Amino acid sequence: MDRRNFLKIVAAGTAVIAVNPSLIRNELRAEDGRLYKTYEKTQLVDASGAPIKASTLAKETSYIFNYPYASTPCLLVNLPKATAQKVELESENKEKYLWESGVGKDRTIVAYVAICTHQMTHPTPNDSFFGYVPTSQKTMAYEKSGIIVCSSHLSAFDAGAGAKVLGGAATQPLAAVVLEHAADDTLWAVGILGSDKFQDYFKAFRPELKEFYGGMAEAKTLVSLSAKTVKLTEYSKELIQY
Repeated sequence: MDRRNFLKIVAAGTAVIAVNPSLIRNELRAEDGRLYKTYEKTQLVDASGAPIKASTLAKETSYIFNYPYASTPCLLVNLPKATAQKVELESENKEKYLWESGVGKDRTIVAYVAICTHQMTHPTPNDSFFGYVPTSQKTMAYEKSGIIVCSSHLSAFDAGAGAKVLGGAATQPLAAVVLEHAADDTLWAVGILGSDKFQDYFKAFRPELKEFYGGMAEAKTLVSLSAKTVKLTEYSKELIQY
């Protein structure tokens, strides 16, 4: 396995600790709450069930897969250049943590929970106000493109630096999906880094989750074995971007 995105968790007054997420089955906690949690190790696959190969991901294209729950969408992007490394981030509760880097041969592949940390805007099968803006396009949310944007309130996140906030109403980075890149070029999700909004999301969107997933029990089912990964243009009927 390519261990490039091992975690390093920073807690106030303690040393930095290197962590291999695939070997941990408990939560790591900082002063004010959870920083990282492992979930079932899950392989990213295409619509036919074939393993996704990192080298086949189109550059600057938004892909969606659901993880760690059946109803929680995540954004996967193969960026045009290598990401930053060892980026220090801070949650809205002032928890500090390090996002290690992207994965893949050139450290260009990143994944984040596609639930905006402002008011939980997220892609649905009907529409999406959330996605990656390629460097060839423009956005009202920020002076530069090549970023992740929530068009509901124009929050902008740095896709190549742990989804730290660049502008808008969001007060903390997007939660990151910790990926492993295997020797056979496959990609695996193994956990979530940062402060997530999952429980708030389940409470706020109960009618929507019932519509799309059949009920809360189904929506809260933990993903295991594999996660279907498709382009955002295939996941949502309509894309809205400003």
